[in-house]
Amino acid sequence: MLTLLEIVKRTTDFFSKREIESPRLNAELVVAHALGLGRMQLYLQFERLLEDAELERIRPLVRRRGQREPLAYVLGTAAFHDLVLRVDPRVLVPRPETEQLIEALEEFGPPMPRRILDLGTGSGAIALALAKRHPEAEVVAVDASDAALEVARANAVDAGLEGRVEFRHSDWYSAVPESEQFDWIAGNPPYLTEEEWGSAEPEVRLHEPRSALVAADEGCADLLEIVSGARVRMAPGGILFLETGVDQHPRLIAAMEAAGFAEARSHRDWSGRDRFVSARRPV
Repeated sequence: MLTLLEIVKRTTDFFSKREIESPRLNAELVVAHALGLGRMQLYLQFERLLEDAELERIRPLVRRRGQREPLAYVLGTAAFHDLVLRVDPRVLVPRPETEQLIEALEEFGPPMPRRILDLGTGSGAIALALAKRHPEAEVVAVDASDAALEVARANAVDAGLEGRVEFRHSDWYSAVPESEQFDWIAGNPPYLTEEEWGSAEPEVRLHEPRSALVAADEGCADLLEIVSGARVRMAPGGILFLETGVDQHPRLIAAMEAAGFAEARSHRDWSGRDRFVSARRPV
């Protein structure tokens, strides 16, 4: 029989050989999840001998992570702001950078949004975070994937936000009439190029939904479609805020200005990388 600590050490070594980043942390999280323990409980039980039935619960999760399946998929959840979201291969794993989109949008957008549109909601991360932080606002979230919308709706229920967000099946604006007006329009659309996709980590390239990551026209096709349809659906003074790729900002800012937006600009993320673009509809 092996102790819990020995299993954690063996799992760490296995993950290291598979070139998994932070192998000890991953090992602790996977083993703790398999046993239904928190990390502090895990530490307090390191000398405990494990039963065969417990090892059988651990092995398949370790195997999945060893095949470079994203940790969030193995655990079944991901944290986003103060939400814990269900995630699986139907949706992208929410990134810390997208959390910054929420904060930057609140900094530059009108302070009291009445209506918010989240384009390409996926797990519902952006829409649900904004609905929780702005209970007075009406939030609409769209996605072209019915499977992703199933996940988003389940997350709304889990977060106690059922009925606070209207989820629609929509290929960008196909189910959003021009007569609708929003104070904030936000999104994290596909923006990777084919080259970036080909060089991505196995967690991304082999497991996450490609359609939510890769766009045509050097990664700009979906971003440009969003920009072109945003102004007519935006209330005067409203703001458009999008997560983007590395080299796309000059082209996107030019497209925003051509569409009649004002104050088109880039925003950097915590690492100093140009990550977001925003623009405002003139009052």
